Amino acid sequence: MKPVLVAVVMYLFCIQSLKAQSPDSIPLPQSYKTFRKGLYAPATLIVAGVFASSSFKGAIKKEVVEERNEHFGHFSTSIDNYLQYSPIAIVYALDAAGIKAKTNIADGTAILLKGELMMFGTVTLLKNSTHQLRPDGSTYNSFPSGHTAQAFAAATFLSEEYKDRYKWMPYAAYGVASSVGILRMANNRHYISDVLVGAGIGILSMKVAYWTHQYHWGKKKKNTMGFNPELP
Repeated sequence: MKPVLVAVVMYLFCIQSLKAQSPDSIPLPQSYKTFRKGLYAPATLIVAGVFASSSFKGAIKKEVVEERNEHFGHFSTSIDNYLQYSPIAIVYALDAAGIKAKTNIADGTAILLKGELMMFGTVTLLKNSTHQLRPDGSTYNSFPSGHTAQAFAAATFLSEEYKDRYKWMPYAAYGVASSVGILRMANNRHYISDVLVGAGIGILSMKVAYWTHQYHWGKKKKNTMGFNPELP
């Protein structure tokens, strides 16, 4: 039940943040509307992980593993180890090719590093505190999926940097990230609940990195609530 309790706390935190920023009678600045909108996807993924992570017989996560073992019992690949980082490589490759990202390379790198640190710290803390056995029985660090969290953090980075230039980029970025989550389940390394919560953590970590990025090479961007309205 530990993964469920932790995920519930994370979900309630997201919902409370939404409520705190949504007085119906007061028009919200664009930055707050972006903040609220940005919370919906990770919150939905987290609550979906809650419903999928029940440990009773016939639970969704166990059903998925049983289907995998029946139809893809010998499936194994290591491509997910590399795909999780591919959206980041794409950002720097495009920028080097002259197709400039939305954020300059220095600030973009600072945002990326901050998001990565938040994602890695959250995943590590949850893995150590929940101590959940992987579906293949190998180790007790199944929840949440670190590969999936990394993939969705990287996908968010790519999406934010190029979604204004290429409207299809978010679909491509999150498509790659979703394939990593699917491969983690196909490799029998994670339950679907691990993947869903990992995806939520990845998105939220990188979004927070953008929202809280206030320094631009020594020049502080000030506003009343600590959000940078110039960033998504």
